[in-house]
Amino acid sequence: MSHLSERPEGAVVGVSMPHESAALHVTGTALYTDDLVHRTKDVLHAYPVQVMKAHGRITALRTEPALAVPGVVRVLTGADVPGVNDAGMKHDEPLFPDEVMFHGHAVAWVLGETLEAARLGAAAVEVDLEELPSLVTLEEAIAADSFHGARPVMLTGDVDAGFADSAHVFTGELRFSDQEHFYLETHAALAYIDEAEQVFVQSSTQHPSETQEIVAHVLGLHSHEVTVQCLRMGGGFGGKEMQPHGFAAVAALGAKLTGRPVRLRLNRTQDLTMSGKRHGFHARWKIGFDEEGRIQALDATLTADGGWSLDLSEPVVARALCHIDNTYWIPHARIAGRIARTNKVSNTAFRGFGGPQGMLVIEDIMGRCAPLLGLDPMELRERNFYRQGQSTPYGQPVVRPERITAVWEQVKQNAGIAERTREIAAFNAAHPHTKRALAVTGLKFGISFNLTAFNQGGALVLIYKDGSVLINHGGTEMGQGLHTKMLQVAATTLGIPLHKVRLAPTRTDKVPNTSATAASAGADLNGAAVKNACEQLRERLLHVAATQLGGHASDVRVVDGVVRTLGSDKELAWDDLVRTAYLQRVQLSAAGFYRTEGLHWDAKTFRGSPFKYFAHGAAAAEVEVDGFTGAYRIRRVDIVHDVGDSLSPMIDIGQVEGGFVQGAGWLTLEDLRWDTGDGPHRGRLLTQAASTYKLPSFSEMPEEFHVTLLENATEEGAVYGSKAVGEPPLMLAFSVREALRQAAAAFGPSGISVELASPATPEAVYWAIQAARQDAAGEGPTGGGLAEGGSAGGGSADGALAEGGSAEGVQADGESAGGGSAEGVQADGESAGGGSAGRVQVDGGPAGDGVRVDADAAIGA
Repeated sequence: MSHLSERPEGAVVGVSMPHESAALHVTGTALYTDDLVHRTKDVLHAYPVQVMKAHGRITALRTEPALAVPGVVRVLTGADVPGVNDAGMKHDEPLFPDEVMFHGHAVAWVLGETLEAARLGAAAVEVDLEELPSLVTLEEAIAADSFHGARPVMLTGDVDAGFADSAHVFTGELRFSDQEHFYLETHAALAYIDEAEQVFVQSSTQHPSETQEIVAHVLGLHSHEVTVQCLRMGGGFGGKEMQPHGFAAVAALGAKLTGRPVRLRLNRTQDLTMSGKRHGFHARWKIGFDEEGRIQALDATLTADGGWSLDLSEPVVARALCHIDNTYWIPHARIAGRIARTNKVSNTAFRGFGGPQGMLVIEDIMGRCAPLLGLDPMELRERNFYRQGQSTPYGQPVVRPERITAVWEQVKQNAGIAERTREIAAFNAAHPHTKRALAVTGLKFGISFNLTAFNQGGALVLIYKDGSVLINHGGTEMGQGLHTKMLQVAATTLGIPLHKVRLAPTRTDKVPNTSATAASAGADLNGAAVKNACEQLRERLLHVAATQLGGHASDVRVVDGVVRTLGSDKELAWDDLVRTAYLQRVQLSAAGFYRTEGLHWDAKTFRGSPFKYFAHGAAAAEVEVDGFTGAYRIRRVDIVHDVGDSLSPMIDIGQVEGGFVQGAGWLTLEDLRWDTGDGPHRGRLLTQAASTYKLPSFSEMPEEFHVTLLENATEEGAVYGSKAVGEPPLMLAFSVREALRQAAAAFGPSGISVELASPATPEAVYWAIQAARQDAAGEGPTGGGLAEGGSAGGGSADGALAEGGSAEGVQADGESAGGGSAEGVQADGESAGGGSAGRVQVDGGPAGDGVRVDADAAIGA
């Protein structure tokens, strides 16, 4: 076992314990950024001047009326910026823009003695705008060829040969939604200037070092003149990785210009309308299977809705491409990625960081194609699992593919799949208007940052004369339990009780040049750095102990604060050892560092091994669907997840549960809508509150929820044998979507393929049910994708449109598909008005009824 993963006697890691701030959270005494305002004197409040148009050029900005409002102190504009007027790392996000790029774009900020004064001042600012054409939807951007950033292509094998060797070939499209972070704490910053003109910023940020860098370049300062601290966040989920920087810079600029502390906190509506979301995607795919249902080739194009600026869209798309395989070996693949530029907020990191988007594509393909291949969806998935010796499409060996099977088989056993499948079949036969379904899906998620340089962590550990320990590390706490794990790692490495260790808030003047707390790598990077610092200190102390107890330092053990040597009854208390070391002038502080080894990545060729390891999991979800309304409930969920040897089991189980529920929200409930009309409010976010944007709540929780952590799962080369847990569980929610698809199909004849929108809202499920019923009534094909070339693979019989080869005789609502060309034919039999690469499908029902179009004609450009 590697030194990094080996656990000592009496380890504190692996022990279930509550979150280190749990009592503070539930009593309301935990401090967040905006709570510090009440502890700060003479604070000014910042309020944005938002322009409520999707796109336009500013021709005049008059701030004088705002200055006439009582209580307004100053209006910040681009003319006030002493450094670089940009809030991003790509230099494509003007902090004070002269061109409005989305509905609600802030073009200036008003500082007031009170928040109300600042609000009234912002309302008084006059902005003249020359309106410009806007692209609000992903479909509009694709049709207009509006793209920005890199366009990576991932190639493996010989795709054309793979399709030529395929017995069954299908094509299809999928459009799936973005997602709002909706963290409990909105974006917030508090900045002040000290007597030495140092800038100090309290920020709700996942990336303090980058916040520091942006604040410095906006103010024209060096990084050592700016300190950023993050006490904790009330949620982040990736939304606070890149986007807090501009808000912190506004507060810092205001403090620099006025000499007074400046507080900036967005209200909920501002946060929803001004900050980025998870990237919505469009995917267009073609897949080939052999006679046994094994994938032969995949050709796909993934288009992300990047919004108005690049933000993190390029690495998000890169990770999506790297995860389109999920748990399946694809010997021949050509996967292209691109980023659409739209007049919406700049989309950003969100738990999974593109991985969920890529994996959703392949899981949707498997769910749609299984009936067309005459296979049970579980069987189709199992046949395509990675085996020993196989590599991903980007060339990284899947070194422990048996984990994929291990979690899969264990969840099948825990969930009693065989027996429950029989029970569900009996229930469905007896209930014509209510159907149940049970689906199992797995995951393989790569852990590390796509950008190799980010895979480093730092820590500073201090031991005081009384034996107490203070640790600082580069990770931030957003409720995920990172600080709890770091306390456990430090106590374990030093061999002392947990109560002797305290953790300081994350700040840039203690640990410099840190990476964002993201990519699920927080515990890996910072835990290894904390362990490294503690090992340096322990090594020094063991030499002191050896002289006190007699013997060699290599024979000294520290367990639960008691120091002993092997083969001796003599012992020494930890506190006495530390005091002795101090008197001997032994250094009692250490800076720890860790960098992930074995990573290499060529972004140009899209080849390499970008991930340290893969996290695995499997989930079985059972749903019950009402045939009249499409309403559904999640009856039971069973999960087996691989976290290696857990650092903190209670924390990890909470992360699995929370990630799953958040994933289910994205896939089934959370439906962001914008005004896409040509009226005066074009581009406006319509779902601006929890009243219109449906979030998961207790009523959406599974009625039975069983989470098991995979045992005997030590991960070599990771801190104390653990694995990342933050992001991977979100993808376990694919099981819910697949169960809903199967339940909708149960309303139709056996073996039909049903398309399902994402999010699969009750409305979308209802239309999927209607499509299945149309199939039962013999009203023509309702989905399942195109069967293309050679044998239709059962596609024609199951209602799939066939293109070429055996396409003749396929009908849509009784009309001939025209000898296999099928252009412009919709699933409801109406003309699509000029086809989309062969056909347009809708997920049941006309788009005019408010149904999300699964593959719009405009996408086929």
